[in-house]
Amino acid sequence: MPVKIHQFPCLSDNYGFLVRDEASGRVATIDTPDADAILAELDKLGWSLDLVLNTHWHPDHAGGNARLKAETGCTVVGPAEVERIGAAPDRVVVEGDVVTLGDTAFEVIDTGGHTLGHISYYDAVDHVAFVGDTLFALGCGRLFEGTPQQMWVSLQKLAALPEDVVVYCAHEYTASNARFALSVDADPALKTRTDAVFAARERGEWTVPTRIGLEKATNPFLRAPLLRPDIADPAEAFGAVRAAKDAFKG
Repeated sequence: MPVKIHQFPCLSDNYGFLVRDEASGRVATIDTPDADAILAELDKLGWSLDLVLNTHWHPDHAGGNARLKAETGCTVVGPAEVERIGAAPDRVVVEGDVVTLGDTAFEVIDTGGHTLGHISYYDAVDHVAFVGDTLFALGCGRLFEGTPQQMWVSLQKLAALPEDVVVYCAHEYTASNARFALSVDADPALKTRTDAVFAARERGEWTVPTRIGLEKATNPFLRAPLLRPDIADPAEAFGAVRAAKDAFKG
C-alpha cells in the first residue's frame, strides 16, 4: 500500500511533512521544525508519531526532537551531526542504510553540502524523496559547511533519480529562487515555469513539492554547466552559479 503524505506550513517559510504508511498506520515526521505545529497536526489527523527522520542538524529541522520524543515516545533517526542540537539520534544512519516505516522503506542518500552530514530519504516504491535543504524548487541550499564539489555530487545523486520522483523540500523559497534563475538563464521553459510560480504565489498556493524532471529542466543549479560553458569543471560551474545567488539582490 502507498504512503499518505500530509504537508503543512510552519515557522516563517518551512514545510512540515507527516508520512503515514497506509498498510501499518505507522507515522513519521520528516524533520521537526516546530513541535507545537507537528503535535497539532497529529491531533487533527488522529495519528500517533512513531519516527522522526532528520535530514540535518539545523534548529529549524531538528529543534523539536526532544519535545516530540518526550511527548510521543518516538524514535529519532538521522545523521550523527544531529547531536549538535542536543542529543544524538536513537539511530544514526548513513548512505546506503534503509529506514523502514511499516511496509515503507526509505533509502538514505548522503547529500552533504548545506551541512556536512546532510542526508535525504528516498522511497523508491512510491517515487518520493524528502531532501531537506539540499535541493529546492528552482534552487539549492546555501553552502554553510560544505564545498561546491560536495554539493554538486549531492545534487547529481538526486538528479539521477527517476524524473517522476516527487521532491519534498523544506522551504517555500521558490519565488525568490525564480527571480534569480531568470537573471542567469533565458531558456523559454524557465520563463514558462516562473510565470506559473509567480501566479501561484499571488494566489497563496504552495510551490512544493516539485519533481526531479522539472528541476533538471529548469533549475539553474542543476543546469550550471550549461549556464557557465566557460568553466570546464561542472562543480566549479556550479560553484560560480551558487556564488552569484549568494550575492543576488533581486
